[in-house]
Amino acid sequence: MSEEAGPLLVVYDDPSDQRSLSLDDTSSTEESPDETRLSLETTNDAIPYMGQRFATHDAAYEFYSEFAKRCGFSIRRHRTEGKDGVGKGLTRRYFVCHRAGNTPIKASNESKPQRNRKSSRCGCQAYMRISKTTELGASEWRITGFLNHHNHELLEPNQVRFLPAYRTISDTDKSRILMFAKTGISVHQMMKLMELEKCVEPGFLPFTEKDVRNLLQSFRKLDPEEESIDLLRMCRNIKERDPNFKFEYTLDSNNRLENITWSYASSVQSYEIFGDAVVLDTTHRLTAFDMPLGIWVGMNNYGMPCFFGCVLLREENLRSFSWALKAFLGFMNGKAPQTILTDQNMCLKEAVAIELPMTKHALCIWMIVGKFPSWFNAVLGERYNEWKTEFFRIYNLESIEDFELGWMEMVNSFGLHANRHIANLYGLRSLWALPFLRTHFFAGMTTNGQSKSINAFIQRFLSAQTRLAHFVEQAAVAVDFRDQAGEQQTMQQNLQNICLKTGAPMESHAATILTPFAFSKLQDQLVLAAHYASFQMDDGFLVRHHTKAEGGRKVYWAPREGIISCSCHHFEFSGILCRHALRVFSTGNCFQIPDRYLPIRWRRISTPSAKLFQSAPSDHAERIQILQSMVSTLVTESAKSKERLDIANEQIAILLSRIKEQPVSLQEGNTVEFITESKFGDLYSKI
Repeated sequence: MSEEAGPLLVVYDDPSDQRSLSLDDTSSTEESPDETRLSLETTNDAIPYMGQRFATHDAAYEFYSEFAKRCGFSIRRHRTEGKDGVGKGLTRRYFVCHRAGNTPIKASNESKPQRNRKSSRCGCQAYMRISKTTELGASEWRITGFLNHHNHELLEPNQVRFLPAYRTISDTDKSRILMFAKTGISVHQMMKLMELEKCVEPGFLPFTEKDVRNLLQSFRKLDPEEESIDLLRMCRNIKERDPNFKFEYTLDSNNRLENITWSYASSVQSYEIFGDAVVLDTTHRLTAFDMPLGIWVGMNNYGMPCFFGCVLLREENLRSFSWALKAFLGFMNGKAPQTILTDQNMCLKEAVAIELPMTKHALCIWMIVGKFPSWFNAVLGERYNEWKTEFFRIYNLESIEDFELGWMEMVNSFGLHANRHIANLYGLRSLWALPFLRTHFFAGMTTNGQSKSINAFIQRFLSAQTRLAHFVEQAAVAVDFRDQAGEQQTMQQNLQNICLKTGAPMESHAATILTPFAFSKLQDQLVLAAHYASFQMDDGFLVRHHTKAEGGRKVYWAPREGIISCSCHHFEFSGILCRHALRVFSTGNCFQIPDRYLPIRWRRISTPSAKLFQSAPSDHAERIQILQSMVSTLVTESAKSKERLDIANEQIAILLSRIKEQPVSLQEGNTVEFITESKFGDLYSKI
């Protein structure tokens, strides 16, 4: 970035006018037209000069505005001398840099919330003055003062377009945006469509997403108080229909809706099993109501996103985020997640530390990476893709020492020592870099594939609603639709013929217990384990690739206790055993993976039955597990041919009939009846 757009250029029409450069000077001497440089081709001149003529003061403003845009700043109208219709009328105008002057201190008003918005004004003295002259009855405007010295950095061409003065929405674009809003698409989707229509690169429209939201807000004719009343009424109606629907809200001092959060019965049920790792995405807004929207999402045992709850906040501050987290914990019976992924919001970071002190907080890497083009594209130019590849290599390293060394080398190699985004990322590295997070469980939600799945899921909630109250019901529809789609995908996964790749007993055993999604992850590790050698040491095993002579991972195994751990922390991070531990199992003639390393959250088990499984007595739980395994095997084998399906349907119908004739005990019968009916009847009715 340059500090000046050009050389210091100060031109005076009269020596007496050199006494002050202050924009607050209200006096001036008369100009002498004979001493000025005249030009009739005013609009084609690149730089303002003394005596330059304009037909109107608006034409002068447009000329100076174009000059400012090329130089890296914008302008605004400042003082005028004279007044239309009075005496000589308007005789002089000043146009100044957008950073001219200083922001006056406003008196605080406790009854009105204050916006903590930093001013861009810094007392810049750059300006252009025009004066009106009349010759032979014809009036025109001439430049009589010009200063092109700035006390601040000027913006690059790819940055100056984001200044408010250069962000405009044409009438045609306004009509297009309102038409898009009626179709229910999000602001982000509107921007993408208009970029395609106008054939411009992403981010190069003459307006931003914020401008579009402001436009939509200005066209809203709904009374916010009426909207709030309708929203609360809607929530109460849903509560009457479904007592398990949960919602909380707060009112401000004027008894107006401030914050509201809600969750559905199926969401609370899913959280019981899959609430160990949670994403709280607060980067979106409801288009029509311009309120920050937070969505809680997790990952189920089939690798599909599951919805936990929503929150609408008036302000994104510590108080609001703390309230939202408390309410969410209340919905989930006080159960806090092991880990939570959020955006890079410092107020939210502080709220998580206060309300979830035992939860590991991390930043969503895909939200950070999404900002890279605007942060580094212009800075790195042709080396941007090279830098991005190196960043991901460092991000995926295992040890903190290797990360620190790699980061230092990257900064040196790409000359990023003074880059503020790099400094900020490094300061927060313990919240996003994998070497700092591997000892915590994230259910695979840090991977690129799962992040895309979660983001696509969240987009279902972000349509441009015209009524706030309708959002709660339409979100419920989206959740129900996702649940149904999830059931279909679950069935498709279960009906797939699982191909065993190693022939190892551990593999065939795990295939009957884990979901196809989780089993594929474990199978990858089993295949890789065959390429590793293990060496028994005094305090465990050293496992390394057969081509390596040094290094490796340290594995501790206590066969009697059934405990194994590896220095790579793959199991702690993903819930799936690593190749190193599996190699040690194989070396020690272990033919089945211990139950504790086949987590409930990755097993072929539905949410309700998983909850029952967790709370059942140990002997009863073992019998349930056996039944689950039999059902999974039955589904897999029956799906291989039409003849097998016919036999299974016939026999299951007979079996269900016999089971229903048996008495139901309060302790065990309900559990068995539920599982057999849901697993046999439900699964085979879908087949």
